[in-house]
Amino acid sequence: MAKMSDLIEVFIKELLEDNASEPVEIQRNELAGYFKCAPSQINYVLTTRFSMDKGYRIESQRGGGGSIKIIKMNLSSDDFYSALLQETGDSITVLKAGQMIDLLQEKELISEREDRLMKAAVSDRAIAGPVNLRNEMRAGILKNMILSVCGME
Repeated sequence: MAKMSDLIEVFIKELLEDNASEPVEIQRNELAGYFKCAPSQINYVLTTRFSMDKGYRIESQRGGGGSIKIIKMNLSSDDFYSALLQETGDSITVLKAGQMIDLLQEKELISEREDRLMKAAVSDRAIAGPVNLRNEMRAGILKNMILSVCGME
């Protein structure tokens, strides 16, 4: 028998396929009721199987049952790069920056060599300055590299 997480993932992916390129909006509590599980199980599936590194963007609203919009990103569009820039924000950890750089390499948007160079540029060794400001400086560096990769410099 399939695990609950697998069933929820398949269900959401089928919704996405049925709606073609349109985002899917679901209510966390309704979906939890449908699968007879806790809303936290829905959150788990969304965060582990519909993350940015898997090509999805999640927009969540609190209250009212927890409305969630799931967007399958088109990797060849400016929306993908915009989502990466938005995800970077004003501050990013070295771990999260590395994951985003890995995503660019996995999607063959950068080479393995560029992956290593970008990671070196955002490493703690490369960023001199107060510890409390490193994540902010790292975000600025990463954003500039993403802009360069997508040709929006």
